[in-house]
Amino acid sequence: MYLATTDAATTARKATRGRVGGPVLALGAVSLVTDVSSEMVTAVLPLYFVLQLGLSPLQFGFLDGLYNGVTALVRLLGGHAADRGGRHKLVAGAGYALSALSRLGLLFAGGGTLGIGASLAADRIGKGVRTAPRDALISLSAPPDALGRAFGVHRAMDTTGALLGPLAAFALLWATADAYDAVFVVSFCAGVAGVLLLVAFVPGRAGPPAPPRAGRGGPTTPRSRAGLLAPLRDPAFRRIFVAAALLGAATIGDAFLYLLVQRQLDFAVSWFPLLPLGAAAVYLLLAVPAGRLGDRIGRRVPFLCGHAALLGGYLLLLATGAGPVLLVGVLLLLGVFYAATDGVLMALAGPVLPAARRASGMALLQTGQAVCRLLAAAGFGAAWTLWGARPALLLAALALAAALVAAAVLLRGPERP
Repeated sequence: MYLATTDAATTARKATRGRVGGPVLALGAVSLVTDVSSEMVTAVLPLYFVLQLGLSPLQFGFLDGLYNGVTALVRLLGGHAADRGGRHKLVAGAGYALSALSRLGLLFAGGGTLGIGASLAADRIGKGVRTAPRDALISLSAPPDALGRAFGVHRAMDTTGALLGPLAAFALLWATADAYDAVFVVSFCAGVAGVLLLVAFVPGRAGPPAPPRAGRGGPTTPRSRAGLLAPLRDPAFRRIFVAAALLGAATIGDAFLYLLVQRQLDFAVSWFPLLPLGAAAVYLLLAVPAGRLGDRIGRRVPFLCGHAALLGGYLLLLATGAGPVLLVGVLLLLGVFYAATDGVLMALAGPVLPAARRASGMALLQTGQAVCRLLAAAGFGAAWTLWGARPALLLAALALAAALVAAAVLLRGPERP
């Protein structure tokens, strides 16, 4: 009987090897459409803030940090809420809907910094609420030895939207003579379409059922005030968390890299929204191979190599003069960075976390990165304003090199299957 069970399990693994389940594909479609919406806005924000509204690099640094790091608390609460009731789809859907509505906030904010900040905060809160439940759904819908592939497929579909979004923004700005309002309206419509896809095609639950509540005749489940931080009690997860936070603190953000490229090459600003397309194309091509490589040799290797590629992008901006090598090199290295780190980090952390705390743990990990990137964006903007772009970038490169060494030490040892 034991041999029959083993043979059946082996046969099942062979039958599903190389295939991605329906929930992962459905979530990938939702992310594709939603990323068209979000990247349309992200692609034009640096121009809108710096060139049209006249913000200084310091002001833009704080707004960019807000755009990427304001979600710390709601990210934790969203993951915790999804785990407690097994309501991953409901919580994720609420986040997608809030992000879609934030596009209307940008439309009605005009040039007011307060209104823009509130709209960006709403968008990032929506992203923070949805990201951990979505990644938990992916993690719980794939076998542990194929998590890298599952996240790679999802991120590839997500990145397809990231490719289409800037292209749509560029086309709209060209057709409407730089009418940013048109970008915000179309972005809102795409965001609503993503919510409808989630409702129609993503299963409502994944993973184990919610634990029973205390009651007469039933078992009790103790509740801890430190429940949001409970995943940090596991030493393996704690090492992953600290390593990701250190590396996040030395990641200055795509928008600054694109502004530095535009500044060195001095090309027409109307081409600026197309810069993310280069990095997104590389990400799209390498997301699945990077995930599969992580499944085979260990996920910490591509994760660290991806940050080494980002360091190469910093050094290229410091060492290379104007020319096509700078443009192609920075976009290529940035794409490699995202392909080797984004989904791979979630696949690295997934097996360490129990199923009942999968969303909470992923939310905690994502929050650590978001807060550190907030500090990095604000710090780089301040350094650029005070000392200039080149000294600021040199400091960022030194910080990333030191963080890479520390992360390599923290992530030593066998990975948990």
